[in-house]
Amino acid sequence: MNLDVASVLTVSALVVNLSGALFILETLLRRDEGAGRVWSVGFLAAMLMSLAYVLWTQTHDSWWAISVGNSALVAFVGCLWLGMRMFNGNPMMLPTIITAVATLAAGSAVMMVGPGGGNWAAAEWMFVAIVGLAGAGAVECLRGDLLESRSAWVLALASASFALYYVSRTTAFVTSGPDSALFESGFGAVPTSLVTIAYVLVAVVVLSVVRTTRASMRGAVRSSEGGGDLDGILVDDEFEQVLAGLCERASRRGELVGVISVRIDDLEQISTAFGSESARAVGAAWRRGVRRHAPSAAFVGEDGAGGLAVGVLAASPAAARRQAAVIYRGVFDDMGAVGHGVIPVLGVGVGLSESAGYDAEELIHVARDAATRASLSIETSVLIGDEGATPVTEP
Repeated sequence: MNLDVASVLTVSALVVNLSGALFILETLLRRDEGAGRVWSVGFLAAMLMSLAYVLWTQTHDSWWAISVGNSALVAFVGCLWLGMRMFNGNPMMLPTIITAVATLAAGSAVMMVGPGGGNWAAAEWMFVAIVGLAGAGAVECLRGDLLESRSAWVLALASASFALYYVSRTTAFVTSGPDSALFESGFGAVPTSLVTIAYVLVAVVVLSVVRTTRASMRGAVRSSEGGGDLDGILVDDEFEQVLAGLCERASRRGELVGVISVRIDDLEQISTAFGSESARAVGAAWRRGVRRHAPSAAFVGEDGAGGLAVGVLAASPAAARRQAAVIYRGVFDDMGAVGHGVIPVLGVGVGLSESAGYDAEELIHVARDAATRASLSIETSVLIGDEGATPVTEP
């Protein structure tokens, strides 16, 4: 069956725009922050991409629409990756720069060639960028908080498949040329539009499920406490801002800043196996315990769905280690006393400014990574980041 390019791209635009609009509307209604907003920007880029390609097929003088469509497609794939990194709580600066450069390069390359470049002008810039960004997205789906969601595994497979498709497309483009029968039948505008539609639909469904799961678990944990601000625990962005202020003041005096990350990443599994009431009780005991056993002058904030972070000003690395051990023992005892007979895997990690510097985001990342490794360790449940995973003796 022969499909008309203009018709396929029109249908593609309809599907992409409806899917993207639904995701963006859900983001607005939920007042989503962080990763949800980044993903929404990505779907806006996908909507722009589909409209640009439709315009390209309808008029003869709209060669510039190819530039817009290529850069928008790269931005869509890049924003999916950036949202995944934000969801996992990983550093964003360098990935954001990489995505911006790749997006600009894909569009600028077409503009530099001009109208004489034809329909496939500088397409290799877009192909290579998509391979890298989609591959990075597949890897990110198998890390951190996303790894705990089986839905994210589907997106990892879809992203890896999308990257492999573009590897094949690039190979056919370079070896056979865009006018060859091989390229037209397997990697031309029509098959690529169908592949892109499938990828967008998978992304919409999976990302909606992933963020809904995180919101429901946060709601279950907070329901017994009355909200983040009422139990003295800051939300993610507020905690990072307060920590950044502390780091700025401490750096001028050479004082030691520490972040203690306390993670329980199996609340969702507890809810599935033992019921939501058990998950609420364990989550509430965890939040109360971290706040109760943290030093009096410390401040506590959320760090993703299964993490709490404690910002401290320590007299020495040894003092920070002792504080982390006290928090671990206190929280472990509190969760064991809730009466449901369910004790989750608890991991505590410490990030110190003497090794990680006075960057708030880096301190949180180091502590979180150490806590994740601690939760998987059979030798100790408290680890110091950037010190070769030094175990801490529990009191």
